[in-house]
Amino acid sequence: MTPLAEYGALFGAAFLSATIFPFQSEAVLFAMLVAERHPWWALILTASVGNVLGSVVNWLLGRFLTRFENRPWFPVKRERMEKAEAWYHRYGRWTLLLSWLPVVGDPLTIVAGVLREPLRVFVPLVTLAKTGRYLAVGALSLGWI
Repeated sequence: MTPLAEYGALFGAAFLSATIFPFQSEAVLFAMLVAERHPWWALILTASVGNVLGSVVNWLLGRFLTRFENRPWFPVKRERMEKAEAWYHRYGRWTLLLSWLPVVGDPLTIVAGVLREPLRVFVPLVTLAKTGRYLAVGALSLGWI
């Protein structure tokens, strides 16, 4: 596999894992770091960019899909949406620092879109969270911790 294809696979894995599709980018990153074929910082940067862009897709979904919430096929009922909105209002935008968590993180990024969190606030908070997680994976795989 060429280096470009390897970076592309990592980017794709990180992008998909941030969306509503279940995927584990940490395992891909870990394997690539342990193989030591590429600089650790380049791998973490690639994974971080892919993961943040996947979260932006979630934000866009939240921002624009709510116009269809009264349709019978809409996947989230209004009551559940109100609960998520109340939780986000209660704890605020700082909950986006938890966007790296499995199960919880992806819905948080969608709710941020629904509630029209500005992208200029959303992107730095999500970037900090996602990059922090990948730095921890990197430190673990390289034996730094």
